[in-house]
Amino acid sequence: MSLFHTMKALTFSAHGGPDQLVVRDVPVPSVHATDGVRVRLQAAALNRLDLWVLQGIPGSRIKPGMALGSDGAGIVEAVGSKVTSVKVGDRVIINPGVVDRSCRCEYCRDGDQPLCLSYGILGEHLPGTLAEYVVVPEANVRTFPDWLPWDVAAAFPLATLTAWRMIVTRAKVRAGENVLIWGIGGGVALAALQICKHIGATCWVTSSSPDKLDRASLLGADHRLDHREPDLGKTIRHLTDKRGVDVVIDSVGEATWPQSLIALGRRGRLVTCGGTSGPIVQLDVRRMFWNQWTLMGSTMGNDAEFDAITDFFNHGSLQPPVDSVWPLEKAADAYARLQSGQQFGKVVVQLAPWE
Repeated sequence: MSLFHTMKALTFSAHGGPDQLVVRDVPVPSVHATDGVRVRLQAAALNRLDLWVLQGIPGSRIKPGMALGSDGAGIVEAVGSKVTSVKVGDRVIINPGVVDRSCRCEYCRDGDQPLCLSYGILGEHLPGTLAEYVVVPEANVRTFPDWLPWDVAAAFPLATLTAWRMIVTRAKVRAGENVLIWGIGGGVALAALQICKHIGATCWVTSSSPDKLDRASLLGADHRLDHREPDLGKTIRHLTDKRGVDVVIDSVGEATWPQSLIALGRRGRLVTCGGTSGPIVQLDVRRMFWNQWTLMGSTMGNDAEFDAITDFFNHGSLQPPVDSVWPLEKAADAYARLQSGQQFGKVVVQLAPWE
């Protein structure tokens, strides 16, 4: 058990930019539930979600003392009386999606936890990982081996889980298919590239940065495109003999949606998990039914999907690139780095001397 009653946590008092972030002393969370696990965090990683929470998501309420952050990895420090899968001292990664495990709704019975009405995400609905300690249910932690570094472990869960569900569960990408991935350099896009290459798909990636495109090539990207090009969809059509791509991974939204649909071939599937450029998109429904498209939303992932990606991770696959590592007292700078869009890979915050 912690020797202290308080811990350092990154919080905020008003919506806005990184200047609103405050490191506060808050109470160390206790393990009350029999399936609870307290983790002494070593590192946390940022996601676009963290920027959205800080800027203000419609309907969200400010909780000034609540720790931010969704991704994290650390050491198990305490467990509830019925916990059996982990023990004190284990190194664990954290699934940020938390659901009421007593729920018996149709989605929970189907094992599709992200659709449950009780589902919440650390750092948005529940105390997060940008803190020295966090308490989560046993079902939300998985062990990982000592040889994997803390920054990579912290960077792994949310983006990889989100990309896996988009590609494997929703779009059902197959070997040999052409997949367009917008905005290479972000966490979900990089995870999507790695997963698609593992499947055997041909990957088309976009960026406005030549350096990011070059680095994506080293990760296996087959085609590189400058997404500042106004007719990028037509370019893809030309390069594929007018066929287009089989799948589009689009989390940008308003700015990319028209070109995504131009690039999408017949029987194509578009799957989205966000709208960083804006949430409102337009669609000519005649093109949708004529081309027999499937347009899908996706978010986070379930227990089985988390098990699947963790198995790859523990065997050395799907390792997320890390852009930079920042101390907690420089967390505002870490947020600014993510907000700038200049990062290639995950922005990580170190929370303790790594053991």
